Amino acid sequence: MLSDALEHLVRGIVDHPDDVRVKTSSLRRGELLEVRVHPDDLGRVIGRGGRTARALRTVVGALAPDGSVRVDVVDVDRR
Repeated sequence: MLSDALEHLVRGIVDHPDDVRVKTSSLRRGELLEVRVHPDDLGRVIGRGGRTARALRTVVGALAPDGSVRVDVVDVDRR
């Protein structure tokens, strides 16, 4: 559910919505959501000074039932 919500939010921000991928992993401290986007859209998802990424983390954290969710925006060059 959280990954679907995050994917929906990110698709609304980017110019290449078909390239948005959200990968979910379970960690000891909670859930990890990795967002991968087209290289041209990376700046749009991070935002000026990280504002957009911080806002996405806030919204997803508010949607999480226990609040233990980590959202990472992954650079495509970093694997």
